[in-house]
Amino acid sequence: GCQRDSNDRVARRVAKRTMSALFDFQSFLCVVLLVICTCTYIRDRAPAVLNTREGFRGVFWKASRIGERMSPWVSLGCIAMGIKILFW
Repeated sequence: GCQRDSNDRVARRVAKRTMSALFDFQSFLCVVLLVICTCTYIRDRAPAVLNTREGFRGVFWKASRIGERMSPWVSLGCIAMGIKILFW
């Protein structure tokens, strides 16, 4: 009855608050943009750190390449994400 409906609503609210960034598209985009920007910065300051192109560290090398080659688009994405987070 009424108690069960109330418990279901509470459970849904708790599940919504504890969602991972992988399941919330806006948070996922924010994480991807931050990884790209961070890897690009690290590669600019210490290129030897992101020299490996294979394995797990290769993902970060690829992110830094995306940041280097598509920097105007990445910066526009960061600006748009910042505005969205601040005002919506």
